[in-house]
Amino acid sequence: MAVIHFDSYTEARTHLKALLDAAERGRVATVRRESAVTALVDVERLRHYLATCIPSRAHVVPEAGGWSIFIPGLPVAADGATFDQAVAEMVEALREYADDWQDHLLDVPNHRENWGVVQLISLSDDDQLREWLVGAVR
Repeated sequence: MAVIHFDSYTEARTHLKALLDAAERGRVATVRRESAVTALVDVERLRHYLATCIPSRAHVVPEAGGWSIFIPGLPVAADGATFDQAVAEMVEALREYADDWQDHLLDVPNHRENWGVVQLISLSDDDQLREWLVGAVR
């Protein structure tokens, strides 16, 4: 069986190991709860997919003896005396935005479509976010 699906939370709970095993292997694993169907996905697979499909579009510019970073379409920007400081500040700013989004912005019309980038931020460690922002360090 390639797809694993359970039509109720109770049935899924009984077969939780099978659901988790399927998700970890990259198989389709879903659960229906009332009218909603939820997919279980391995975190690293999802993070990698999001990092591949969502370009950061970060603009890094020298400014006033330092560096500034911003991402068009996101209300996030950062500055630093050095490039590395600016990137570290941006990672922190992204984390703050993701927290705010989870707390109160997820249903705000001009923020709700940022679901994917918030998932990416939340599922990434600092090094992964840094690489997403500016590419691999050489």
